[in-house]
Amino acid sequence: MEKGKRAELVSFLKSVPFVEFCCVYGSTLHPNNKDKSAMVDYILGVSDPLQWHSQMLKYGVVRMRDLVQDVLNWEKIYLSGRLQKPVHILVDNLDIANTNSVNLRAALSAALLLLPSKFTQEDLFAKICSLSYMGDLRMLFAEDKNKVKKIVQGQFDLFHSMYKPFLQEYEARDFLRVSLSGTDQANISQDCGLPVTCSLVSSLPLAIRSQMGKKLGQKKIINELRNAHFAGQAINEVIIGSREEASKCMQGVLRRIVMISSARQAVSGLLAVGGINATKYLANKMQKAWKSWT
Repeated sequence: MEKGKRAELVSFLKSVPFVEFCCVYGSTLHPNNKDKSAMVDYILGVSDPLQWHSQMLKYGVVRMRDLVQDVLNWEKIYLSGRLQKPVHILVDNLDIANTNSVNLRAALSAALLLLPSKFTQEDLFAKICSLSYMGDLRMLFAEDKNKVKKIVQGQFDLFHSMYKPFLQEYEARDFLRVSLSGTDQANISQDCGLPVTCSLVSSLPLAIRSQMGKKLGQKKIINELRNAHFAGQAINEVIIGSREEASKCMQGVLRRIVMISSARQAVSGLLAVGGINATKYLANKMQKAWKSWT
């Protein structure tokens, strides 16, 4: 094997915990192979697989098309839910950070629909953070009951910087008013009238509005949004009788989507790590969850 190729393959080991044995294989390593796009397979030998995995980074792999679809439409509220919270983007060739602005505005709209007329900024961020956990089966028995609170308090400034532009936008549109208290904790009051409620619902992703329309009814209107690309198009508008009705309906839709998505993720995760490891992992999660409830 060429020294350069060997060094490239060995560099992977710098990113994982210590291994006692490693070999690679695959057609891409064959001397006469011309298909350099084939995958290289690794076999790693470690003394304690469970301990080794506990030291390794947690990661997920997703097709970019699926990532964009969930960010824009909340089809599963899994990836979009993660990106509603602070993340550190290291590579962004398709400008997902910009696309995610649609997701953040929708998350703010959904949270406002679920909040009373007056609340604090921390209340708002906690509600945004909780959107992707509504209906999550794991929250019933395998997650810390204070998880949302800890996420928000530990990253409050990051939440503030993420949502500040959208709060300013909604304040300029008279949807809400933001005022600072003596402790620098912002107090927020919002207009809970039907016109603002309808505007907030119109900012929700298509998948959510479609499900709400099936329950509450919908009518076709001509889109007059500021985005010229969609202006003039006929769209379905959810028929809303009251804010309470819209809030309750949206919450039910979110819960159902998250419940199905979280169940799939839980099953996939347990199958991926195997029966014994899954049992140990679940027991550990439940133990931590139990401590938070007692």
